[in-house]
Amino acid sequence: MTVTLEALARAATVIPVLTVSDVEKAAPLARALKSGGLSVVEMTLRTPVALDVLSAMKAAEPDMIIGMGTIRTPEQVADSMAAGADFLVSPGLSPQLIPALLASGLPVLPGVATAGEAMAAVEAGFEILKFFPAEQAGGRPYLKSIAGPLPDIRFCPTGSITREMAPDYLALPNVVCVGGSWIATGAMIEAGDWDTITANAAAAAAMKT
Repeated sequence: MTVTLEALARAATVIPVLTVSDVEKAAPLARALKSGGLSVVEMTLRTPVALDVLSAMKAAEPDMIIGMGTIRTPEQVADSMAAGADFLVSPGLSPQLIPALLASGLPVLPGVATAGEAMAAVEAGFEILKFFPAEQAGGRPYLKSIAGPLPDIRFCPTGSITREMAPDYLALPNVVCVGGSWIATGAMIEAGDWDTITANAAAAAAMKT
């Protein structure tokens, strides 16, 4: 599946941020999220099986748009592409990582935490930025304050955003989507609590920008 950045932005409202340590959970997790109405998810590269989980989720729900997050090196870019990632997410940017992300040809949400980092990311060629860690970096007040001087820069804030906070973030004019780990927490995934995950996904899917 070839996904453009604009198609990704249109399809995403709340993006589940997933950390999965058991490949056997991949297929039922994908089905639970899809049943709830979510089509865009981010797998984090924080477990040894993350790449395998991404591939298994894609196999279970081929129409889902699944990205790989926590990308920090060019090697991780290549590995994620090989696993079938539809987009890439990084916690920040570095001189070595920038060209690898741009050369991937995939939509990329690079992490930034300040106005200066956002300006530098846009100058490098990125269009939608991950504001991370959102709550710790200033949250909604900060994003609202930089909408004036940086009106053309769009963000996907991620980091300690709760179900209750998400609609307020989505109401900001410079926010196109948000990331949330509350939809499918590690404990829910480990317990196989697919009904709760489906219900959370439905609540997230009902939120609109």
